[in-house]
Amino acid sequence: MDEIRNKIIELLLSTKRKGINNLLAYMDTNGFFEAPCSTQYHLAKEGGLAEHSLNVYKIMYTLWYSSSEIFWHKLPSHDCMPIVSLLHDLGKMGQFGKLNYVPNLISDKKGGYIQSEKKPYETNKELLSIPHEIRSIQIASQFIELTEEENFAILHHNGLYGDLKYQLNGKERPLQMLLHFADLWCSRVVEKE
Repeated sequence: MDEIRNKIIELLLSTKRKGINNLLAYMDTNGFFEAPCSTQYHLAKEGGLAEHSLNVYKIMYTLWYSSSEIFWHKLPSHDCMPIVSLLHDLGKMGQFGKLNYVPNLISDKKGGYIQSEKKPYETNKELLSIPHEIRSIQIASQFIELTEEENFAILHHNGLYGDLKYQLNGKERPLQMLLHFADLWCSRVVEKE
């Protein structure tokens, strides 16, 4: 887990964005590196969110540089890649001092509770229902300035699977599509159990 944490910190620092140190401190104190990535589907385990974020970065990096003749003139600056890939699910750590995912406790039939193996986490009922894409942008924007393309990519990284599918349909952008593909590939192929 330390290796993943250190690599994410290194990559985000490499962007040299003003405020990135404060964002990293916030991520550290608010559980980004310990949070699960989902309730039960992919990387529903401690540290799953950080692992998924780094996986998305690796896929984006591979696509970006193996196809540079296709992508280089269509995408914004290089530093947008670590920003969008590593921060696209930032909102899954939670907000306002509340975790997004909490242990899903079920009866052990002896009067106590245990964490479910089938669905280890559930969405925190104490946190208002706001899509994690919006939370991600809100949190990141408190510390760093996101470009218009980065905002768009993070907001629509779930593509036509997300809550905002009708607003996206026909308005896709290269950075958003690259992030969407990398995210989908990771969750459906790389991280599938």
